Amino acid sequence: MNREMVAMILAGGRGTRLEALTAHIAKPAVYFGGKYRIIDFPLSNCANSGIDVVGVLTQYESVLLGTYVGSGIKWGLSGSNSSAAILPARERGEVGATWYAGTADAIYQNISFLDEYDPEYVLILSGDHIYKMDYDKMLEEHKKENADCTIAVLNVSLEEASRFGIMNAKEDGTIYEFEEKPEHPKSTLASMGIYIFTYKELKKYLVDDAAVADSKHDFGMNIIPAMLNAGKKLFAYEFAGYWKDVGTVESLWQANIDLLSDEDLDMYNLKRDWKIYTGDTNSHPQIIGEQGDITNSMVTQGCIIEGEVKGSVLFDSVHVGNGAKVVDSVVMPGALIEEGAEVYKAIIDENVVVTSGTIINKEAKNVALVSNND
Repeated sequence: MNREMVAMILAGGRGTRLEALTAHIAKPAVYFGGKYRIIDFPLSNCANSGIDVVGVLTQYESVLLGTYVGSGIKWGLSGSNSSAAILPARERGEVGATWYAGTADAIYQNISFLDEYDPEYVLILSGDHIYKMDYDKMLEEHKKENADCTIAVLNVSLEEASRFGIMNAKEDGTIYEFEEKPEHPKSTLASMGIYIFTYKELKKYLVDDAAVADSKHDFGMNIIPAMLNAGKKLFAYEFAGYWKDVGTVESLWQANIDLLSDEDLDMYNLKRDWKIYTGDTNSHPQIIGEQGDITNSMVTQGCIIEGEVKGSVLFDSVHVGNGAKVVDSVVMPGALIEEGAEVYKAIIDENVVVTSGTIINKEAKNVALVSNND
């Protein structure tokens, strides 16, 4: 059952920096952009890139995420020659029950899944980033450069570089050094956590790393440095589009608000070349009341707007009551903003009720998070 390239999405992280939003669900299952979940992006990118076998590696609060991904039908991955497989940490033969000990260990524990498809190449992705990318073009560069590993990088500012894993590369793109969040970065090429490996090389390094007791079993800290030390060819594939790590409350809010201008991501596929797929909400059409006033906002199916909404993203079935104000905010499904309540620069979590007369974050200096999970 040979496939040229199989994708593996790392979706097991706890996402603690998203605070109450990930109290009961995995980070890739967090809502985004009115009707999507974060995992829709890597899965849609895989489908649009012609990748027809995708493994989704889950661990923390995996039930909802596993149910949402299902067989992959939302992304056209459930045909006779395609599949999306949920790969949770599990009990295995002689090893017994184990958790994934790191990103590399998660892939190592699923070598049998990869061997089943015997791919020439393996694409490793994070399940918690917002971007559109044609992985097929990245694979073409990998083959053209005859690389053992190709790493997608984003050219960030020097001020931002110390927050990322940095790839130091020659002018021809050959990577000669990796630095994890360096205090004094030598370059501004930040790793996006997207790797294409030639599988026979990857498998060798995963097996070797699994035998090292004090390894962190991490791609950035162990696998990449080991390949560089062995003189393997690692190539930097520079990406120039919109990319956002939505790992914090602030960055998740900002990425949602970015959609109101949508100058870079083309979320709504106006270019008609790269659609992001998701499940339908099956809600009724929006209702805008006589006093409803909406400016520069995204209002999804099922919403009832009787107050003022400005510069905000409203998910399905949100109700904004008479005289209420929602300004520069992200309001998740089923939330109720009662009459006269005011919300400024906030994320309102699913099914939260902001009671009548309540004023949230009027000063609007930082993003406020309101959740029933607090």
